[in-house]
Formats: sequence, C-alpha cells, structure tokens
Amino acid sequence: MIGWLKRPNHSRNASTNGARVSSILVPVTGAPCDEDVVRLGCDLLDSGRSTLYMVYVIEVARDSPLDAVIAPDTERGEETLRQMETVANGHKCTVEAQLVQARKAGSAVVREAVDRGVDAIVVGAPYMEAHGAFPPGDYIPYLLRHAPCRVIVFRESAAASDPANTTAAFSVR
Repeated sequence: MIGWLKRPNHSRNASTNGARVSSILVPVTGAPCDEDVVRLGCDLLDSGRSTLYMVYVIEVARDSPLDAVIAPDTERGEETLRQMETVANGHKCTVEAQLVQARKAGSAVVREAVDRGVDAIVVGAPYMEAHGAFPPGDYIPYLLRHAPCRVIVFRESAAASDPANTTAAFSVR
C-alpha cells in the first residue's frame, strides 16, 4: 500500500531490551514503601532462576568501631528483612537478605552491588512536596552517581506518605 511506512519492530522480548534482569539489589530501611519496592524488584526479575538481594544497612557513627553491636538497630533490621522476605517469597525468585554495618549507607549499597554483580538497584524514596527535589541527604544521589548498574528510584505516592491519611477505603456505619 502506498503511504504506509514500515515501523521498526518493537516486539523484542524483555531480556533483549533490558526491561528484565537476572539479579536486583533492594536496600530496605523499614520505610512504608519497602513492600512496594520489593514487589517491583521481584516483578522486574527475568525468571525463577533470578535472584533478589535485599540489604539493610546500619550506619555506624565514626566514634564507634565498625563492628560495634548496636542491638536495637540490629533487631529492627532483622525484623525488616524477615518481613520483606515474606513479601518476596510469593514471587518466583531466589531471595537473599543480609544485614550490613557501614559508615555510609550509599557506599555500602554500591559495594554490595559490585560484590554481587547485580544488574540493577531498586531503591525507595519518600514523597517530597518540592517538585524535582530529591529526599534530604546524599543517599540517592550517591547511588545514581556511583552505582555500576541501573538504579531505579521508586518514589512513594503523596497519599502513602501523608500520616494524616489514615482513613480506610471502606467504612461501615
């Protein structure tokens, strides 16, 4: 037919265009968006042979030894990892979780990504009122600058971050 242009074939499978990956690192913090971040990481994985690595980083102050036992933070980290493993177990992937102590969370996450050779890092970010602003701190900008792989930032919705938004979807009177 005259006038028809041949379009490029965009029906490649997901593994050739980079949409799916075989290993993902998800840093969890105990934030409300952790479950969504873990689910997103699982959904992006290629197959049942894929691995989701979860890491909880405890930042240790410079005036303390790096291997200092910080019981409350360790307990909170282990509980968060247990909860997120439960979320990930519903998906067809291998799950590995680890608690890490470091001076800075960003450098610890990048080191884990390098050591494990992951294809991507999926990180959660709180909702910010100022449009275009990163969350406070240098954590996400550090990952974007130094990670050797893709970095996917999952920003929670405004409704999820609003502590005043505690109304149920359905109410019974």
